[in-house]
Amino acid sequence: MRHKICMVSDFFYPNMGGVESHIYQLSQCLLHRGHKVIIITHAYGERSGIRYLTNMLKVYYIPMGPFYNQCVLPTLFTSLPLIRNILIREGITIVHGHSAFSALAHETMFHAKTMQLKTVFTDHSLFGFADASSLLTNEILKFSLSDANHAICVSHTSKENTVLRASLQPSLVSVIPNAVDSTVFTPDVTVRNPRRIVIVVISRLVYRKGMDLLAGVIPKICQRHSDVDFLIGGDGPKRVDIEEVRETYQLQDRVTMLGSLPHSDVQNVLNQGDIFLNTSLTEAFCIAIVEAACCGLQVISTRVGGVPEVLPDELITLAEPSVKSLLSALERAIEKKRKNTALPPDEMYMRMKDMYRWQDVAVRTEKVYDMIADDLPLDLSDRMWRYRKHGLDFPAFLFMIGVVIEFLYYCLLEYFIPRKDIEMAEDFSRKFHEVKEDSFEEAETSHGYNLRSRKER
Repeated sequence: MRHKICMVSDFFYPNMGGVESHIYQLSQCLLHRGHKVIIITHAYGERSGIRYLTNMLKVYYIPMGPFYNQCVLPTLFTSLPLIRNILIREGITIVHGHSAFSALAHETMFHAKTMQLKTVFTDHSLFGFADASSLLTNEILKFSLSDANHAICVSHTSKENTVLRASLQPSLVSVIPNAVDSTVFTPDVTVRNPRRIVIVVISRLVYRKGMDLLAGVIPKICQRHSDVDFLIGGDGPKRVDIEEVRETYQLQDRVTMLGSLPHSDVQNVLNQGDIFLNTSLTEAFCIAIVEAACCGLQVISTRVGGVPEVLPDELITLAEPSVKSLLSALERAIEKKRKNTALPPDEMYMRMKDMYRWQDVAVRTEKVYDMIADDLPLDLSDRMWRYRKHGLDFPAFLFMIGVVIEFLYYCLLEYFIPRKDIEMAEDFSRKFHEVKEDSFEEAETSHGYNLRSRKER
């Protein structure tokens, strides 16, 4: 079954991160499997309008700028005319939103249900139940997923968290992990410094990534081990704290700050290190530790969220989210490096290369699409009932009013800008892949042997 999918999130290239990489890699694999995929995100500076990426992956950078933390200002109704136009032009049947933080994802899924399209949501994060930010996000997620056809989480811990936060039935949530391109993340010990032990940290430098813990670990490790250096990639508000530690303890020559890294440079940075350190306070999956293990680094991580599910015990050392526990784990890893008793990088790579593959993620996501393809569309009364079941408190009343207003607005758009007046877009990605297939067939005929089987291998 061929699907026409719209991936939507506030987080996409040129912004860098796990969600951005997930959307791009999944889209490429779905294109390769014959589906139509487009992406909707907000404008990034001068990057606005329609752009084409590898394999004719079409990206709509709609003219809405980020308002806070790379997310657009939630407006609910004002984006409907543009989103409706795009979804009709492209003949979209499934809208797939990513990240609970993304206002654009929630808005587009809301519009899609008004248009009686199928919706899927992937949650990439864990949230608490106490602070104001989490309470607000959880309330939005509860109503946003009330009428979604299915939800996907990246770990079993993340699934439990999402089911509780959004009051979902567990049967409506699937677990599909992240993945890594093992052809890119390969070990290269030739770039390591044999006279130094390098601890690599690649992360957003924010509070939830445990930068306060990192600031406590760095001076103690440097004081106890004169042959250990730190290599830190990433940027964020907590960068100031790390730089203050470096200045206070005069560690400028032992703590290198690389700033924000393009994803293409991550593999080169990882291969310069011997140990990878993750100090997150909350984590649904953590793709960074998988990339580090593929490059043959010893992995040290806090035991939080879905991290214990990601790697087998022999490939990771887990510590409690405290400076004392992280110091103990790091010193064990440093001792293994000195005695050369750590698992060899090549052996780690051989164990990791087929563990998390994007092709497997695409196949499992495709099964979710197939499963919801026959779901009956929800009319206005069905959606009102789904909101009503959460109670008659103020948020429920607000969303029910919003659904009615959105429906009336949508009816006006259907009358004044009818579908028949919207020009359908060319599916260049399908033509591109057909041309590629034809070129392989011609090459097979002219050379007299099966290039397709070699390509598949």
